Amino acid sequence: MRRWIGVGLALLLGAAVVAAVVAGNRDGAETRELTLVRGVIGSEKKPFFDDPRVRKVFAGRGLRVEVDTAGSRQIATTVDLGKYGFAFPSSAPAAEKIRRDRGAARTFAPFSSPMAIATFTPIVDVLTGAGVVRDSGQGYHVLDIQKYLDMVAKGIRWDKLPGNTAYPARKRVLLTTTDIRTSNSAAMYLSIAGYVANGDDVVTSAEQGAKVAGTVAPLFLDQGYSETSTEAPFEDYLSLGMGKTPMVVIYEAQYASRLFAGDGSIRPGMRLLYPSPTVLSKHTLVPLSAQGGEVGRLLQEDPELGRLAALYGFRTADARAFDDLVAKAGAPLPPGLVDVVEPPDHDRLEGMISAVETLYRSGAVPSPTP
Repeated sequence: MRRWIGVGLALLLGAAVVAAVVAGNRDGAETRELTLVRGVIGSEKKPFFDDPRVRKVFAGRGLRVEVDTAGSRQIATTVDLGKYGFAFPSSAPAAEKIRRDRGAARTFAPFSSPMAIATFTPIVDVLTGAGVVRDSGQGYHVLDIQKYLDMVAKGIRWDKLPGNTAYPARKRVLLTTTDIRTSNSAAMYLSIAGYVANGDDVVTSAEQGAKVAGTVAPLFLDQGYSETSTEAPFEDYLSLGMGKTPMVVIYEAQYASRLFAGDGSIRPGMRLLYPSPTVLSKHTLVPLSAQGGEVGRLLQEDPELGRLAALYGFRTADARAFDDLVAKAGAPLPPGLVDVVEPPDHDRLEGMISAVETLYRSGAVPSPTP
């Protein structure tokens, strides 16, 4: 009897080993059958593409998506796109240049994120008292860009604002941005300021761009050193607080993703302002191969990918995913924004950036006298 039991156990063990080998081979075969698609993307989307749930959705459609990161301006101008199946900058003007240069038939715009300002309740209160910030009447506050530009032109400092006891810093009232020469978020901020400085109109000529650049250059040059990526000033905002970074220009998605994660990084007293007007950072995918086009289609049409994108703070075509997360978090984020303007086209925007860059190099900072 014991001998037969031993034989039976040996057979069961052998069957289990065979099953494991077969399963392993099958899994390996499935992995080998996935089509590799490489893309170059803005760095703010890297956590989304690295998410195992996102990878699983792509794998279910036979794709293994690997990404490199670069600035949106670099993707459009200096990155060698020949080795990629898709380019996915955070800027519609950059994507349009890529589409033209590469002869792509279409683009996909699955995500967007309005530009916003991460700040603190005392700063909101001080600027409300100064008439620069107002309540939208819909649960969030807005920064009036025209009034803010007027304040910057006068060189007003925080400690000179009437009744300001909450933040009496001896420095100018300025939004913190990234480096205009390298960063898309700074370029989007330039688009906002340029629109207002151009008489509430999109810059459409080189002459307008040169004039506007001279007007708004102090917004960037008077900050001193600026980081190259939005992650760095946002991390300063989260960790160092109001003293270091009272107001920083960010993508709404950065703030929203932390809020939705519930990781405690968004603390009481932290607030989000919306510029009036603002622009949308339209994350636009340009397919450079058939497989890259399939990635774009899935990002735009697959409901699970849309739900996961909302978790990372992006707004998608299905507004319910984002709105549900806002309601669950009890966040003062608007379901939609009305005062949204378009950025200039790529050539006009690059012209303004180049004009500001020239001022950087020459040291001819058109700064107001305090």
